[in-house]
Amino acid sequence: MNITEIENKKIAVLLSGGVDSSVVVYEFARLGLHPDCFYIKIGPEEEEEWDCSSEEDLEMATAVAHKYDCKLEVIDCHREYWDQVTKYTMDKVRAGLTPNPDVMCNRLIKFGAFDEKRGHDYDLIATGHYAQTEIDNMGLKWLCTSPDPVKDQTDFLAQITDWQLRKALFPIGHYMKDEVRVIAEREHLVNAKRKDSQGICFLGKINYNDYIRRYLGEQPGDVIELETGKRIGEHKGLWFHTIGQRKGMGFGGGPWFVVKKDVAQNILYVSHGYDPETAYKQDFAVCDFHWLTTQVSVVNVTFKIRHTPEYHPATLEWTGEHAFIIHSKEKIHGVAPGQFCVIYDENHHRCLGSGEITV
Repeated sequence: MNITEIENKKIAVLLSGGVDSSVVVYEFARLGLHPDCFYIKIGPEEEEEWDCSSEEDLEMATAVAHKYDCKLEVIDCHREYWDQVTKYTMDKVRAGLTPNPDVMCNRLIKFGAFDEKRGHDYDLIATGHYAQTEIDNMGLKWLCTSPDPVKDQTDFLAQITDWQLRKALFPIGHYMKDEVRVIAEREHLVNAKRKDSQGICFLGKINYNDYIRRYLGEQPGDVIELETGKRIGEHKGLWFHTIGQRKGMGFGGGPWFVVKKDVAQNILYVSHGYDPETAYKQDFAVCDFHWLTTQVSVVNVTFKIRHTPEYHPATLEWTGEHAFIIHSKEKIHGVAPGQFCVIYDENHHRCLGSGEITV
């Protein structure tokens, strides 16, 4: 975090109760700053047993804000989350696609609904994401990767808009996760040893399949072996399965691998073995590509299709202003329609944007 970047700026910190955003507050405090902190409240329609972590989160956030003499305000974005992010997710899974709620949560909630409610009063919105930014000699702001390849979260930020990126600040993005833990323990933060949250953004310990079942229910259908056409069992709904899945199938005679969905016929196609050729793709189409900073002429890139430390080299064959075919230099496992393909420069330093995989 560059002091010139924040000088004379009004800053809001999104404080979740986790260790990362708490160290963000510390980073400001060591510079003698006491930014306003905000806890974004998200939860199901009514208080339920599966909304179990938010009370503890708020307690942690309150303790950290108090420790550094910062104001903390709770912002209720419940309605926006369930109307926008949940609708996006359910529309996609109903169509047999593989959406990413976390990606849209950043765009629609953290840098969207929050900005509409309170963020518009601030010059910068700081979060605990593992990402960095840089300004080029033209004055353009770019989203850049974290030095921690395992924790890097640029893929989750690849759908935010240009104005959201200009307001975004990532004070811990230059750290490794272990370094953040060391700071938290040294500063005796209340959540220093707290485990990282898992699962869908804001939903805490809610299981993803339970989340889907709540809105779409179950729709049983046949499970067919792709190579033989043999029926091997019944699924409870195509939306509970993703392309490339090889765990939690529950069918005998395995291992089985999900390779295809027929939404019209409600059939799940699987292949036998851990590594069938049908589970891999080297060329696939991407549509509705969203440029983060500005459109650039690019052919040689690196990319991700899921949250992993690896970046895959590829070339792009542009088929339209916001569409291309990606030609990966290696076969990629589990490419699924609806996933975001996140594009980086050749050195996977700058994140250029993302689009949705179509085939």
